[in-house]
Amino acid sequence: MKSIIIASTSTIHGSGYLEYLLNDLETHFKSANEILFIPYARPGGISHDDYTKIASNAFAKIGKTVKGIHQFDTPKEAIQNAQGIFVGGGNTFVLVSQLYKNNVLLPIKEAINNGTPYLGTSAGSNICGLTMNTTNDMPIVYPPSFKTLGLVPFNINPHYLDPIEGSTHMGETRETRIKEFHVYNNQPVIGLREGSWITVTGNKRILKGTLQARIFEYNKAPYEIETNSDLEFLK
Repeated sequence: MKSIIIASTSTIHGSGYLEYLLNDLETHFKSANEILFIPYARPGGISHDDYTKIASNAFAKIGKTVKGIHQFDTPKEAIQNAQGIFVGGGNTFVLVSQLYKNNVLLPIKEAINNGTPYLGTSAGSNICGLTMNTTNDMPIVYPPSFKTLGLVPFNINPHYLDPIEGSTHMGETRETRIKEFHVYNNQPVIGLREGSWITVTGNKRILKGTLQARIFEYNKAPYEIETNSDLEFLK
């Protein structure tokens, strides 16, 4: 049975790395002593080793060890043998490019479908959707495909931001960008605000956190849903 946490971010204002999620992660990864970390997204160009150290320090607080996928000779085997998987945030284009380069996208999906608990934050959440096309990131590399894990039947926009009232900024809002996406695509998109996450248990999907999420459906006006809402209606 699938067991997934799809989090908008790894860090909220005034909190340490993954700190706001630690209680839930302790339960989520209760059967795992070691977490396989996939640092491919490399926020700010950080090294894989340094990024893995950040994740390791966070998970140590709940008694878990972390090992980076780059430390294994065979990434596919590392995934197949993983007790739990965490894909961190950063640049989604870099992440997806590396997942395809190392031929691990399908093994990750198979592992999750076979019950390996998964955590994604930011870019690691983007890849849970049908495609990565609703990422906020700059296309600094060109992945072979924009298709991703398809663990949920919609796309995700992590770090969703509302327009700031009175702002003189003339650029496009997140809502405008997602409406542009729906000119060419018809799958739903969930705007996941900072500090919000989605839990997936089997086929049950629930919005968690203290904030509402914004839902975008093809040919419909955007609307809000409350925390603890069941997302089964998004298909």
